[in-house]
Amino acid sequence: MATAALSLYRLVTRAAEPLVPLLLKRRIANGKEEVTRINERLGYPERPRPPGPLVWLHGASIGETLSLMPLVSALGERGLTILLTSGTVTSAEIAASRLPAGAIHQYLPVDTPGAARRFIAHWRPNVALFAESELWPNLILTAKAAGVKLAIVNGRMSERSAKSWQRLPKSIARVLGAFDLCLAQSGADAERFSRLGAANARFIGNLKFDGPAPHADAAMLADLQQRIGTRPVLVAASTHPGEDEVVLAAHLAAEMVHPGLITVLAPRHPQRGDDIERLARSAGLNPARRSRQELPDQATRIYIADTVGELGLFYRLGPLAVLGGSFIAHGGQNPIEPAKLGVGVLHGPHVFNFTDVYAAFDAAGGAELVADPDRLGHRIADLLGDSAGLGRMQKAAEAVAAELSGALGRTLEALEPLLPRVAEQSA
Repeated sequence: MATAALSLYRLVTRAAEPLVPLLLKRRIANGKEEVTRINERLGYPERPRPPGPLVWLHGASIGETLSLMPLVSALGERGLTILLTSGTVTSAEIAASRLPAGAIHQYLPVDTPGAARRFIAHWRPNVALFAESELWPNLILTAKAAGVKLAIVNGRMSERSAKSWQRLPKSIARVLGAFDLCLAQSGADAERFSRLGAANARFIGNLKFDGPAPHADAAMLADLQQRIGTRPVLVAASTHPGEDEVVLAAHLAAEMVHPGLITVLAPRHPQRGDDIERLARSAGLNPARRSRQELPDQATRIYIADTVGELGLFYRLGPLAVLGGSFIAHGGQNPIEPAKLGVGVLHGPHVFNFTDVYAAFDAAGGAELVADPDRLGHRIADLLGDSAGLGRMQKAAEAVAAELSGALGRTLEALEPLLPRVAEQSA
């Protein structure tokens, strides 16, 4: 039975359907949508549904999409057709380069009743797997009503999100109650999902520990290493507005101790390259832009990595990374990718989206909290000047990333009761 809040949500989203094309048009102008694929956002897929059992997996953006790739491969090897949805242009680019043959990527439709109905009616998924904390009521409840088996995989529910959902206890219980299974990243996540109404919530582990280390083109890496030479390198990854200034100030402070320092600054959203270039120039730093095919030379002090899918390249350039999203109240960015490459991590205090992950790395010495942004440059300088200490940090990061793997196997085992039914059905 629908709650009053869910009924209101459905009414509002139905009433808003005529306005959705206008919203999407604005997003196209801002580079946030692909104009040639806009019908997918309206629930009008332009690809036919393949015959046979189909598993639908959804991840919001780049991180979630990458975390699902091992699961996509494992399910595809069972002969299941895979439909992967995501919500951002950058994640679609990642999917295009990494999906195995036969798997399909589509943009997630907007969560209106009409778009949800059209999407489910066209693809007719047998099973739907939602990554982390993506909870779209119309899509979820429409799928449930159509007989789709539903599961949350790599589930994440921060305490902040849980408190927000607790204001609508009946509604979140209705949405989470639609899932047959909830596989959480941590015990705390499982407890929060269960408290909010998820059935069969259990701690499985984080799928991101099971993904491969991020790829790097060998020729590009060799070229960059040759150009940088023996200069010390810092990577500042996945920065958000308000953090670029922190990184640039830290660079200036560390550069006083380590002349020749080059900082690779990779914003979370590459379209911010122009803004970061202006900030760097106003700080008296000489930047170069990756998106313009510019390469660093001896005069380059800030290398703006405003591209998609190249963090594996940049993490291989230096021993130390600063992870963004943590010096503002964003919740942090995942440190697993640099750790898999043996890169030590510095982060700010706001990591509530990855509390358990950072706790494991911090406890082992593979990552370190810098609570005061004004002290970041000094800590960078200290570590770059302490090869033994930085080496221990690198080894600890890599060890934790290896020790916490295994979630993929446990996830597949937990999903087994759903998947045989899929294999026995025909579309």
